[in-house]
Amino acid sequence: MPVVHAQVSEDAIDPEVLRRLVDSPAAGAVAVFVGQIRNHDAEATGEVESIDYSGHPDADAMIGPIVSSLLDELDPAGETLVAAQHRVGHLLVGEVAIVVAVSSGHRELAFRVCSQAVERIKAELPIWKHQKEVGGRKVWSNLGLDDTAADLSPDGGGA
Repeated sequence: MPVVHAQVSEDAIDPEVLRRLVDSPAAGAVAVFVGQIRNHDAEATGEVESIDYSGHPDADAMIGPIVSSLLDELDPAGETLVAAQHRVGHLLVGEVAIVVAVSSGHRELAFRVCSQAVERIKAELPIWKHQKEVGGRKVWSNLGLDDTAADLSPDGGGA
């Protein structure tokens, strides 16, 4: 079973735990991607303070099939082991948001699967990013919605 762990949760992610999950005597290479919250973003007008990740209620059930589908394409022989986890909830700058660990017999396959798994998860997993800046501005990333620019409440009035 090439996907040994796939999870979306509010729990902090320990990259070393995921790396150990893909340990294997057959592995000559392990690639680990650690995505963490940074203090800047192209959509931010100031310094990023935190991010609130929210996910579709089925996101936890969806991450495994997303990775499995990728492995069907890139590793039909089943040579890799993959562990992937994405965090939801309130994260501060420096906290880990996503980890993907991949082991295989050779580095090229480990790097390729790791990189593509991250890209596929970011593109297909229904998780949304609400960024808060130090000055108080909030913006939904990749949606172009600035909370301070428009009143998005149902009644059109203030809070």
